Amino acid sequence: METLKIAVQKSGRLKEDSLKLLKDIGISIDNGKEQLKARATNFPIEVFYLRNGDIPQYLSDGVVDAAIIGSNILVEKGDAIQSELALNFSRCRVSIAVPKSMAYTDVRDLNGKKIATSYPNTVQAFLDEKGIEAELHIINGSVEIAPNIGLADAIVDIVSTGGTLFKNNLVEKEVLLTSEAVLAVSPKIKDEQVELLERIKFRIKSVLKGRTSKYVLLNAPNDRLDKIISILPGMKSPTVLPLAKSGWSSVHSVIHRNQFWDIIDDLKANGAEGILICPIEKMVL
Repeated sequence: METLKIAVQKSGRLKEDSLKLLKDIGISIDNGKEQLKARATNFPIEVFYLRNGDIPQYLSDGVVDAAIIGSNILVEKGDAIQSELALNFSRCRVSIAVPKSMAYTDVRDLNGKKIATSYPNTVQAFLDEKGIEAELHIINGSVEIAPNIGLADAIVDIVSTGGTLFKNNLVEKEVLLTSEAVLAVSPKIKDEQVELLERIKFRIKSVLKGRTSKYVLLNAPNDRLDKIISILPGMKSPTVLPLAKSGWSSVHSVIHRNQFWDIIDDLKANGAEGILICPIEKMVL
């Protein structure tokens, strides 16, 4: 039987969420001994645990068929690799940060400066676009300490909350790109693996849709039913069922979590009662 080979981060910020996603789509993997490769027991898939920076090369060479990886790594190292699906976790940005003591007006202040980074290709492309000449120092890990030890005047690194920058007396000044975890695919993937990948993508989309949606049940007076239905953005249209109480109906629908409170306020203002909100595990469209 053909097997889909997928890479995930061996260690780091993407690993836990990547493995959780695989679990949520029904992939059962036993990696109790911390192997570098593990086969699923219930789906033709092998998971490779690799260093984050090595994954683009494995994809390019066709050693793995797909990977869960940060889009920032693809920008830096994977020009020929396609991102198939955004996964809505591990969001961050690649940014320029400088010491708080540095007088910084705009990017032109980096002319002639030394910049420490783990993303030389991304940084150089940005500097070339802006017409800035600066010296790059390539560092793998702990980039934020470079200004404090006199190695660089500024850094370019990934930023999530900004807490690490704050601890090192740095301030974020420019965002080069935003990033999140994506499902990336090898340009050498074979047709047999593409079929398996499509099945995986279908499951992932169902899980992601469920994570961003809420199931809503409510009671509505029939004389306000049309207005209440107009407020609810259902998959096609809300489900409406008559209640035992005369003049009332039960309405079922799905709303996006980002619209949640505004819609609930509108529903209450238009006579909805007994509003029940339920999480959705998966949503198959």
